[in-house]
Amino acid sequence: MSIKKRIVGVVGLGHVGAHVAYNLGMMGVADEVKLCDKNADKVASECNDLMDAAYFMPHRVVYKVVDYAGLADCDVIVNAVGKIELLATLNRDSEMENSVREVASFVDKIMAGGFDGIFVNITNPCDVITDLVQKLSGLPRNRVFGTGTGLDSSRLISAISQQTNLEHHSFTAFMMGEHGNAQMVPWSLISFHGKPLSELKGDPRFDFDHEEMTKRVINGAWTTFKGKKCTEYGVAATGATVVRSILHDEKKIMPVSAYLDGEYGETGIYCGIPAVVGANGVEQVMEYTLTDDEKAEFKRCCDAIRGNIAKAEQFWKK
Repeated sequence: MSIKKRIVGVVGLGHVGAHVAYNLGMMGVADEVKLCDKNADKVASECNDLMDAAYFMPHRVVYKVVDYAGLADCDVIVNAVGKIELLATLNRDSEMENSVREVASFVDKIMAGGFDGIFVNITNPCDVITDLVQKLSGLPRNRVFGTGTGLDSSRLISAISQQTNLEHHSFTAFMMGEHGNAQMVPWSLISFHGKPLSELKGDPRFDFDHEEMTKRVINGAWTTFKGKKCTEYGVAATGATVVRSILHDEKKIMPVSAYLDGEYGETGIYCGIPAVVGANGVEQVMEYTLTDDEKAEFKRCCDAIRGNIAKAEQFWKK
């Protein structure tokens, strides 16, 4: 009898990809992590460094350098390609042309090798590139999705935790919309172990400045980027957590960039919303009841994503 290994591929070994690979080992998510990058020296160095750390990981994990065809037997592939210097504009859309051209150059090579697993996209602009990966790969939409507003939701939760002095897992909150400037907070859905935020009025700890909090979350990436010229820990932990939910079939509800097919009145785009993530990828989009104002705001987010998808098409469609 042979035991099936959990194999994850990471494409793009920059700040984010390398930390995803590290977290996959330290969190005990994968048995084998295949590393793929067009920079041969960089990926070889990262592989060596990760194998040096393997002794300290909770179980045996092997890191290997492979080409695109070598990703064929992966259960999950994480796409983390990008050019961090382009974020100097403090706008993820600045990465669009480079990201689109990069992704369009290798997805067909991965598919030609026989890959038939799940794609998790991190590359920005996340919703746009997730849409592109699905179109180029031809995989079912539930098996191609992005980290989306997962990281943004973590930033919101951190901000709420700091104001209320409550532990991060003691309440539910998330961001919806674009992983970018067009995102929103569904305040009506925030609850503290079942007690809605609306029932906590009068306690200054729960008196949030909605505009300031939303701006704080959206600008969180740039607060990090300002001093170190990259973001890595938060987004890498988000990606590894998504992969863990797939490989362990956790059925975990988490914010991801998932395909909308009528939910929230939107069809035909990938967008950041809470969804059930398990062995089949996105197994269910969670459709919550929003207020009229929140519905209108969410529609504006979706319209912004549609506009960016249309712009991206010029870079890959012949």
